[in-house]
Amino acid sequence: MTGSPPAAERSRPDWLLTVAALAVVGTAVRAIYFTPLEARQGAAQKILYVHAPSAFVGLYLAFSLVAVAGALYLWLRDERLDRVAASAAEVGVVFMTVVLITGPLWGKPIWGTWWTWDAKLTLTLFIWFVYVGYLILRGAIEDADVRARYSAVLGVLGALLVPFIHLSVYLFRTLHPMPIVLKPGRPSLPTSMLLTFVLAFLSLSLLFVALLRTRYRLAVALDALHDEDQADDRVPSFRPEPAR
Repeated sequence: MTGSPPAAERSRPDWLLTVAALAVVGTAVRAIYFTPLEARQGAAQKILYVHAPSAFVGLYLAFSLVAVAGALYLWLRDERLDRVAASAAEVGVVFMTVVLITGPLWGKPIWGTWWTWDAKLTLTLFIWFVYVGYLILRGAIEDADVRARYSAVLGVLGALLVPFIHLSVYLFRTLHPMPIVLKPGRPSLPTSMLLTFVLAFLSLSLLFVALLRTRYRLAVALDALHDEDQADDRVPSFRPEPAR
């Protein structure tokens, strides 16, 4: 097929994804074995190095990219922007699923409960549902142009929740702690913990880029395959006349 990559290219390892995976593993080793324990929370605090960077990547990188690409699609009608938005939404949902899993795992030993319906947790769950709905919407509409337009609108509207999620700990009384890095002044972490946190953010951001790149390539291949199938359907079939 002309739209599919050669077999040698398909079998070749993705170097960026490999580097990102190694970076994540290296950061995890540093967090577990070479970063000191927090005095009050103990080992449970180390979930921070997965939970918070995953939230940053999901909210500020993935869902913001969905909104920007969607808004540009509504203006330019470039199908590449629709692919970027769809790919970012899918990867972002994965990262936010990690957030919703690690949050209760951290909250249970510290708060004594797996979940509490405070503002930040509830809004985080709500935005996860919005972008799961985004993915379901894309699978439910067959017309490519209609699917792209509806998805773009939902992606832009969903991203409006991001600043409210960030500010919710200031606007409402919540169990969730205040930001320790994205806040005015110096981050509230010792140097060794802050370095691990930054490395976690960078490695997970690199993983996001690698997964986004892989998902975008898959979207291109699927669109090419769909175009080929449509072209085959349009080719008229001829029945040979019987020999006289």
